[in-house]
Amino acid sequence: MRWSQTFIPTLKETPAEAEILSHRLLLRAGLIRKLAGGLYTFLPMGLRALHKVETIVREEMDRAGALEILMPALQPPEIWKASGRYETAKDVLFKARDKTRREWVLGPTHEEVVTQLVSGEINSYRQLPINLYHIQTKFRDEIRPRFGLMRAREFIMKDAYSFDVTEESAVESYQKMYEAYVRIFRRCGLDALPVEADSGVMGGNHSHEFMVPAEVGENDIVYNADKSYAANVDKAVSALKSPHSPGDAATLPAVERFPTPGVRTIEELTKPPWNVPARQQIKSLLYRVASRLVLLLLTGADRLNEAKLAGVLGTAEFRPAEPEEIRETLEADPGSLGGVGVDQLEIIADHLLKNGQGLTTGANENDWHVRNVCIERDIKVTRWEDLRTVGAGEPCPVTGTPLEMRPAIEVGHIFKLGTKYSESLNAFILNDQGQQQPAIMGCYGIGVTRTLQAIIEQNHDEQGIRWPVSVAPFTVCITALDATPRCPSLELAETLYRQLTERQIETILDDRDERPGVKFNDSELVGFPLRLAIGPRSLKRGIVEFKPRDGELREVKPEAVLETVVSWIAERQAAAI
Repeated sequence: MRWSQTFIPTLKETPAEAEILSHRLLLRAGLIRKLAGGLYTFLPMGLRALHKVETIVREEMDRAGALEILMPALQPPEIWKASGRYETAKDVLFKARDKTRREWVLGPTHEEVVTQLVSGEINSYRQLPINLYHIQTKFRDEIRPRFGLMRAREFIMKDAYSFDVTEESAVESYQKMYEAYVRIFRRCGLDALPVEADSGVMGGNHSHEFMVPAEVGENDIVYNADKSYAANVDKAVSALKSPHSPGDAATLPAVERFPTPGVRTIEELTKPPWNVPARQQIKSLLYRVASRLVLLLLTGADRLNEAKLAGVLGTAEFRPAEPEEIRETLEADPGSLGGVGVDQLEIIADHLLKNGQGLTTGANENDWHVRNVCIERDIKVTRWEDLRTVGAGEPCPVTGTPLEMRPAIEVGHIFKLGTKYSESLNAFILNDQGQQQPAIMGCYGIGVTRTLQAIIEQNHDEQGIRWPVSVAPFTVCITALDATPRCPSLELAETLYRQLTERQIETILDDRDERPGVKFNDSELVGFPLRLAIGPRSLKRGIVEFKPRDGELREVKPEAVLETVVSWIAERQAAAI
């Protein structure tokens, strides 16, 4: 490809819409252009890189035994109602009506579609296991699209769906996808960390996210130094133990009320004259769950993790109680609540409060608290659960070493779904005993467009993008510093361009009539892995400038350029496998 014959509209200035570095580079390097919030057009260089990512995904999915299909983006709402997600996923569903006023759903994912397909085509254990995947445009009604391709209304995703007869076979299918994902992200040049994850509205009882550590990430991950333990913060646990040990309640001081005028927060109670450490306080939160209210108890030093709460409750349909509901139920305002003497509510307490003694909590009366609380003696806890968000520095549950925490970008997510969708959409099969059973499912997603931006977020410098060879729009950029027709610089550039192209090496020839500085800056901004610069001065010395995007400049004889390039690319490709 000749630069003069393609379309690479690079920008010197950063568009005001760009919020993070990778988004700025996507725009400045001429890879994408915004149509509207969360909607982008891919330009030639961006589309070439996107196709490279898709190719890697396809190769590894095929290698793992998955079969490619293509399912419709437009879906009937009836299948979403059958699965129950017409309501539970309603916040992200785009809906449309045809000329007969019939409603349709623009698919944000395809569990329902693929399960209906399998229910009509597969009926025997002899036809399983099977894993079907496609790469398709998805639509999600994001309230606030942001960060370019990271959170868009329209995006490209690879989603795969496995169907098995036995749990053992389902685990094997899951493991194949796990290993395929590790290979995919490594080949894309990404340092993606597999972490234990919460399944959310997808359902299922086992899942992993593949996370790319980045300061702009919207998720926090928790991990130990050697990465033997890693989890999304919504799933993470630690080895932090309750500081309390069981005591004889009969010998402990009785609960005592004391005035705390104006105190409404944990922090206020840690200050004089009260000086109660946060870990010795009980944080009391009243939540509405469907038609009932539930009282949640944590230490005052901890933060409720609502994703964990959803798993505890078995539903994501909950919210903090309104002030009126709180006053009507506990006769006090938030900040003065507690579980002492409460017997009309279900009380769920975090494990770190177990055996708690000498604790302080609200008295369910404004401006009053109670102390000397022994939680087993004074509060009727219904059940003990993990409700808290793990913090950095806590001991790892595997090694005991301090946990680290940092933001990350989710690029892939795999779920072991079980029978949630096969039961609701009638994907039943006859097992080897002649009995009908629902197929056991797994689903496996990769945000293809998000992966493209994550690669940039993790591979850049002050000059621009530094593409890994595997996903670069072109591997080599030949920069002719003198593009005058029939001049020696351009003639050698043309010869090298022809030789590299004949060797199946993707090469772009910068034949523009521009200043050398403009050409160098554009090459580094777009991020081609290797630049060959040819100009009058270098030709007089009998050399070609050989400059890897992430390495030092070398001087190579013209007759040695071809083999030097081939050898350099082979080394990079071998390192990525």
